[in-house]
Amino acid sequence: MSSDNGEGYGAKVNIVGTVTPGDVERISGKVFMTEGDKSRNLSAFWVLLTLSAVIATAGVIADSTATVIGAMIVAPLMTPILGTAMSIVLARRRAMLRSASLVAGGALLVIAVGYLLGLVMPVSVVAETNSQVSGRVNPGIIDLVAALATGLVGAFALLRSEISDTLPGVAIAISLVPPLAVIGLTAEAEAWQQSFGALVLFSTNVAAIIATGTLLMLLAGVRDIAKGSGIQVGKLRGRTLFGVGAMLFVVSLPLAVGSGNVLLKHYLVIQVQDVADKWAEQEDWVVTDVSASNNFGDFTVSVSAIGQPPEANKQAFRRMLDDAELENVDVEMTLLFGGQVDLAPTESNADG
Repeated sequence: MSSDNGEGYGAKVNIVGTVTPGDVERISGKVFMTEGDKSRNLSAFWVLLTLSAVIATAGVIADSTATVIGAMIVAPLMTPILGTAMSIVLARRRAMLRSASLVAGGALLVIAVGYLLGLVMPVSVVAETNSQVSGRVNPGIIDLVAALATGLVGAFALLRSEISDTLPGVAIAISLVPPLAVIGLTAEAEAWQQSFGALVLFSTNVAAIIATGTLLMLLAGVRDIAKGSGIQVGKLRGRTLFGVGAMLFVVSLPLAVGSGNVLLKHYLVIQVQDVADKWAEQEDWVVTDVSASNNFGDFTVSVSAIGQPPEANKQAFRRMLDDAELENVDVEMTLLFGGQVDLAPTESNADG
């Protein structure tokens, strides 16, 4: 005998509070979309996901943060991802395959929507011209930390029905649909490195939700409670949990590389900026911008300077870079001629 208020057989009190057989049944009914009213669940999932994909892609194209946030709230991808975690905890292989298939199929749908909408755009939507894209194509370790924390909140809210009103905030915090839209848009623009970066961000968030959801449900005693209440539970093998950990480790590798590249890029900009300022002072020019780009590990530093004729000595700048032990840094320089110019009115305009 059990009750939803935590009294009776099967209730367990732990770090997430009281978890009952009723909670396990509620969670299963919520995250296993192919059970219960299957056609209703799946039709709602695909309709909402398609609409959220259109909203997210439109928001990215318009460079509108508010629109992208709206897409995050509408998107239902969190449900099958948590369903994957729940099926791992209960060791239900078929449920895990169904949930994972929904995640994969949903991801492909959003990417396709992004690609198709990218085709009708007169210009390419890429990181260089769009802040929504640039914010999602260079993930680092900090993104993994944020994803793990957000995944814990999502799993905690799933276990505790009384705080389920936090789930919209979780949907905003964890970025699922927008990175997929970015993959489609940048793939259409053939910006493959940016597509890969967005894919890494999406994969990181999915892996984090699954890992933290699995961990929290195990700590909450969901398996034991499910067994005690007659819910189907399979044998949980160590290799399954190892696979979850390995998945998280694999996605962390490109994140570590990305974080290292960001640090190296900032270091190069600082070093080149220092040399450029000294060179500009000697040439009586002014450095207006120093930035760096990364093409699969090959960094290029761009330097822009402005001044009056004669043209500044570029070779002197190269020699100063070499002397500063930056001889292996590829630098692109843009020189702009400026200065004050008097534009007197023409005779006809002056008479008129």
